[in-house]
Amino acid sequence: MSKADYVYSVLLEEIRTARLPGGTALRAAAVAERLGVSVTPVREALRRLEQDRLISYEPHHGATVADLTGEALEEFYGVRAVLEGYAARRAATRLTPADLERLRALHESMRADLAAGRLEALGGRSEQLHLALADIGGPAFLGRQIRAVRDTVPVRPGDSLWLDPALAADLLEAHERLLAALEAGDGAAAERVMVEHVEQGGAHRTG
Repeated sequence: MSKADYVYSVLLEEIRTARLPGGTALRAAAVAERLGVSVTPVREALRRLEQDRLISYEPHHGATVADLTGEALEEFYGVRAVLEGYAARRAATRLTPADLERLRALHESMRADLAAGRLEALGGRSEQLHLALADIGGPAFLGRQIRAVRDTVPVRPGDSLWLDPALAADLLEAHERLLAALEAGDGAAAERVMVEHVEQGGAHRTG
């Protein structure tokens, strides 16, 4: 890993996990000092993050972490719904019994977490399930694109929809319907459920 790759990976993870929230100023010299590198790889990493639309440059202010709210957030969930819905449609005709068993195991672990009040574990497990399904439906290309889209809008730990028990129960019910469609090999139903599921999350985040 080059120094620029290292800086990029650190900043990407900090933005993705909202440790660097929207509106945070990124000074190349300060980042370089914190990460123990020179300014040159930091500037290269910042250029890559700008291409990813994760930071923006403003005159006399320098680089700032993008604040993705409003229309940007609506667009994010719209793109996710299309991509993940398509992945679910493809997965319905591609998944193996072992794939279905793995998805079911994740789902059941989430049900157990909800029953035990372990709400903080649900968001991570949900992402695992969604990405596993994306890889089944689009192993050559789609899974990678879905990850890239998801990384553009971080969710602060305290903002997770899964921390609301009633909403978490609704989201898990959608997972159950999704798994039923997948097990039946019904791509159209799997796509419909996934689109509605992602849009439901978007409505709560943007409402």
